[in-house]
Amino acid sequence: MTLQWLRNMSWWVADYAYALNWQARAFVNTTSPRTFYSGDRTPIVVIPGIYESWKFLQPLITSMHDRGHPVHVVQPLHLNRRPIVEAAKHVTAYLVENNLTGAIVVAHSKGGLIGKYVMVQPAAEHRVRGMLAIAVPFGGSLYARYMLPPSLRIFSPRNTTILALDREVTVNARIVSVFGQFDPHIPGGSWLPGAKNVRLDTGGHFRILAHPRVIAELTLLAQ
Repeated sequence: MTLQWLRNMSWWVADYAYALNWQARAFVNTTSPRTFYSGDRTPIVVIPGIYESWKFLQPLITSMHDRGHPVHVVQPLHLNRRPIVEAAKHVTAYLVENNLTGAIVVAHSKGGLIGKYVMVQPAAEHRVRGMLAIAVPFGGSLYARYMLPPSLRIFSPRNTTILALDREVTVNARIVSVFGQFDPHIPGGSWLPGAKNVRLDTGGHFRILAHPRVIAELTLLAQ
């Protein structure tokens, strides 16, 4: 065993402890998303990862709302099991219906793929100013080939949507990609060419959501 292996395993255990804790909290949380719609600063639209409700990201939501930002939740996504293109249509429709312009998307994991797809659509060009992407599999994940559910196999690096998004480089400069030194779900990492890439001094796929640098980068992006 190497020290790096032991370090990665400790991050992995801590990561799942964080995820289980916040999934349990989300299950019993009765807060209405409308609680966070008020504010006069840059609007923020939240897109969670697969199998996550918006409540999984509530610490981020609360923090930005306390800073004066209206934070919007696209409720038709539910636990975000829809295909990327279909989910992106719901996000775009929400932006249009609520007449949001110059919004910042904050997205976790699969949510970042949805967010980027929204950003390259003409209908949303002026509605999304930028995106904070946290632990997003922009190049897919090699582990997807071993997954049985279709909702997980879409993360294959050879998936047509993943490949199409990879070719869409014009919006990358408006994306801040934040990721850890080790991600148990994305062995290839979340580095995005042309984006502002922020590699944290820790590891994980979920627990980095609570890293202070995430709030710092989101606050800077939403100025």
